[in-house]
Amino acid sequence: MRTETRKERYNKKITNSKTYPISLCAINFRIDDNLGYLIRTAACFGASCINVIGSIPERKRIFNSSGSLIDYVKINQFKTPRDFLNKMKETKTKIICAELVQEAKSIYNYNFNFDNNICLVVGNETSGIPADILNVAEKVYIPMPGFGFCLNTSQAANIILFEATKQFEMRLN
Repeated sequence: MRTETRKERYNKKITNSKTYPISLCAINFRIDDNLGYLIRTAACFGASCINVIGSIPERKRIFNSSGSLIDYVKINQFKTPRDFLNKMKETKTKIICAELVQEAKSIYNYNFNFDNNICLVVGNETSGIPADILNVAEKVYIPMPGFGFCLNTSQAANIILFEATKQFEMRLN
């Protein structure tokens, strides 16, 4: 049986944790749990922050799905895709979208370039990623050999962020 609270375990682990020059971006979530799951993903894989274009649910609505990590992950909110793009340009952050489009490269063959910070964008489950963002971003997809067509937004973010941090660590060795 554990004797420490979840928060005590997080506080202990945070002193040795890594943060990467990688952020996540979510598009106007309508399903509150997805943002909570993305917060958990960001905390587990060391993303620097989460950028949200559109609304952010109240803390209490996403606390449980975040694994109570909401207090540990920085969230930046943008009203429009243009506001987000301006910030990425200002900070010289490369945008990489996870999207099922013709010109997307398989994540199996994609090499992340860490010369600048990168932002991994996952779309809204209904409307995807806005065209303004897709037009200026590199695009990757996750091959799915099963009969399913697409992953949940937070699942896609897990895979893309895992691959990016793996490649970052391999670069260090």
